[in-house]
Amino acid sequence: MADRTQQEQASPAVQKRVRDNFHRQGLMARLGARLAHVGPGRVHIAPPVCPEVSQQRGYVHAGATSVIAGSAGGCAALALFPEDSEVLTAEYRINLLVPAVGEHIEAVGAVLRSGRTPTVCQVEAYGVQGDGERRRVANGQQILMRVSRSAE
Repeated sequence: MADRTQQEQASPAVQKRVRDNFHRQGLMARLGARLAHVGPGRVHIAPPVCPEVSQQRGYVHAGATSVIAGSAGGCAALALFPEDSEVLTAEYRINLLVPAVGEHIEAVGAVLRSGRTPTVCQVEAYGVQGDGERRRVANGQQILMRVSRSAE
């Protein structure tokens, strides 16, 4: 995914709604993840690399990489949905390209097509070194559904 839209910010109201939703996700808190960027249809999530998210060889566990990428896609979709909406993942597929290493992982979700149902996102994850060098460790696609908050 090109980073040309990285600097484009969502409106303050949309940023607040996405951040509020993100902070209600207990798993993101458990992983120490933070929202690094909220733009219209594009979200970056960055958890630190620590022993709690590692697998037996010291790499970031595939499950942690996948869940962060999925959350980035869901938040990206939510940024385009109407205010009274929530998001649910219907399906996602992720390809783990190389072992995930770095100071932190950065997951990027970008909406490819937004609709009532389905919404399609591209997700990627990068291992980021202390000097800012990024290496793509995973990519995938996600299908999401928009649901009304009143339906919950």
